[in-house]
Amino acid sequence: MYRPLATPFVVPAQSNELGIAASRLRKRGQLWAAFTVAGVFGFLGCYTYGFDLPEVVITAPKLELGLQALPASATVADSDFLGDTAVRTVKDAAFYAPNTFFNEFSVRAVSNARFRGVGGSPTNPAVTTYFDGVPQFNAYSSSITLLDVEQVDFLRGPVGALFGRNSVGGLIHVASRRPSLTTLEGEAEATYGSYGLFEERARVSIPLIKDTLSLSIAGGDSQRDGYTKNSATGKDLDSRSGWFGKAQVLWQIDPDLEVRFLISGEEDRDGDYALGLLSKLRQNPRLVTRDYEGFTHRDLLTPTLQVKSHGHSVDFTSTTGLVWWKTQDRTVVDYGSGMLGPTRGSEDNREKQTAWTQEFRFANPVKEPISLGNNAELSWQAGVFGFKQDYDQSATYLTDLTYVNLFDPSTPSSLRSASNSQFQDWGGGCYVQSTLRLFQKWDLAAGLRFDHESKTADMVTNDTAYYGALGPFQTPLSLHSTRDYDRLTPQASLTFLSREYASTYFAFSSGYKAGGFNTGARTSSGAPVSYKEETSRTYELGLKGNSASSSLRYDLAVFYTDWQQLQLNIPSYRYGVTNAGDAQAFGVEGSVKYRLTQNWEVFGSAGWEQTRFLAGSREGTTNIAGNRLPTVPQHTAALGTQVTIDVGSGWQTYARAEVQNTGGLKYDPVNGDGQDSYSTVNMRVGIKNKRVFIEGYANNAFNEKYVPLAFKNPVNSTEYIGESGAPATFGMRVGVKF
Repeated sequence: MYRPLATPFVVPAQSNELGIAASRLRKRGQLWAAFTVAGVFGFLGCYTYGFDLPEVVITAPKLELGLQALPASATVADSDFLGDTAVRTVKDAAFYAPNTFFNEFSVRAVSNARFRGVGGSPTNPAVTTYFDGVPQFNAYSSSITLLDVEQVDFLRGPVGALFGRNSVGGLIHVASRRPSLTTLEGEAEATYGSYGLFEERARVSIPLIKDTLSLSIAGGDSQRDGYTKNSATGKDLDSRSGWFGKAQVLWQIDPDLEVRFLISGEEDRDGDYALGLLSKLRQNPRLVTRDYEGFTHRDLLTPTLQVKSHGHSVDFTSTTGLVWWKTQDRTVVDYGSGMLGPTRGSEDNREKQTAWTQEFRFANPVKEPISLGNNAELSWQAGVFGFKQDYDQSATYLTDLTYVNLFDPSTPSSLRSASNSQFQDWGGGCYVQSTLRLFQKWDLAAGLRFDHESKTADMVTNDTAYYGALGPFQTPLSLHSTRDYDRLTPQASLTFLSREYASTYFAFSSGYKAGGFNTGARTSSGAPVSYKEETSRTYELGLKGNSASSSLRYDLAVFYTDWQQLQLNIPSYRYGVTNAGDAQAFGVEGSVKYRLTQNWEVFGSAGWEQTRFLAGSREGTTNIAGNRLPTVPQHTAALGTQVTIDVGSGWQTYARAEVQNTGGLKYDPVNGDGQDSYSTVNMRVGIKNKRVFIEGYANNAFNEKYVPLAFKNPVNSTEYIGESGAPATFGMRVGVKF
């Protein structure tokens, strides 16, 4: 099955000018209404002053420094934001990350991040997600329930010089909250909402030996009914249920040496993909017709071991990670478009992966650079990295042609395609980076990384045609192949610290995605069995700063990116990847946060970019030169405000309102269809003290209708198959802390 790494957008045109005007007025009214509650609270809260915003520090390994000093564009979702908005997924945490788009299905296992137009296949992502320093080489393990998390970083632009493969678009880093070594602490909460939503979660941190050894345990479960109804059965199609957990042990052997062990697990039991004909979804959102209702199951386990040592001249970090997951999904192939028609198809797909990673990193002691004189100091880091992963896929596709061939026994009554693919992948790399600071005003940084990777594929495909009394006829095919890839990725930047609260930088960075193999010894829709590596270069000019009173923080960046041998996902029953050619992007992005008073904040972000395929680019036999890259919004924008008012006796009431606008984009490289710009509004109102809170929420409060995901129908190439966006949801969240 081809799981669309496709694109979003396209709302049907209004029937007349009056309809268009009414739609515009309705959207403007939504934006005004979204801020009414929080705005009233804001003006009431102006009596209390105190403007300082806390310093923001990147937690991603190898980038542990203040956000203002980082010569790159980044967004940090800190613990306050994660708690204030009840973030549950990485996509939710990216609400204020400009030029960022997540291509997600109703099934949780399939999520693909796209930064600044750069995307990838689930098996070869362009934006890699790291959990506590451990990379997720497959998107099937990157979209999990966030639990006991302290911070999520979104770094945009290639970071190949430090992180190597699959960071051609940037990276996401999720940092877990550290167990407490001094005090017993914990929390529990429950959420009740529309569509039968019920979620409960709890966390406790226990200092077993004060200042030396601590344990934390967190877990929960969640379930909800589906958003999409199957008109053939009257049942909902895309329900969810599952549990999730995390445990940590922190051993502070002495002030300069610590060992930390983390293990996370998740079990998801989701319904079917909520896919249907795009033309019908635009008329009746979240309503499909399906003669078969499938499911997707995912199990995941990720143990991690970290060792950190602080020395007089060198700091040392070791990160060992193991990622194991497996999935099984059953669904239709024609997504209901052949319901009671000439063809019907189904799929049974099973995948699993085990990935081991090990990194050793050495650096100068934190905040202790090497002095090179009165006006110069040097910071450095170097490391080695190794990995090995095994990926298996077993898929069976069955197409029923009975309706077509009822009176023609010379043609098959059904087709069965079975494929078994096994991939072994191992590699390693080494890197070095240094930063020279001159006169406390200039930072000159440079880095270089070398990576080697070897991939081996063993694939067997067996296509069988059934001719009734004539019996089956098989067409087997097998393939064994090995490919090696080597890559040097440089990076350099120059930063000018004009004063202690502002900086300007110019940066060059490079990234790459290794080549690889498509599953199956033969592929459909013209996808090659193998594809070449993709490389990119990005040039960026940025400005960061804050006001002298620290009540205002801002950043702005302009970037240009060019790609060579861009890897492109194409429609297929399997993931199909091909090299389309070269492409380029130009854009601008920025964010701002302003604390008007101690109790009132306003924050927002915006990004715009223009992308296009260059001469010679093709999807199969189709010339796509000059077309926009798929699944890339022309712009993104988000604006929010939160107000808190003291009501006495330690209690506070609060209100939060947020608006996110996603610009128009195309679903595929042919640019045959797409989704127009759309906006969603989220709101929260509640009351809390240091121990207890209760709040009500509304997500997509005005029930904006949109189709953020669609791709060409593999059965009928004149049609598009899509999924509707999530509807308006309402609910209540209650919690207690100790």
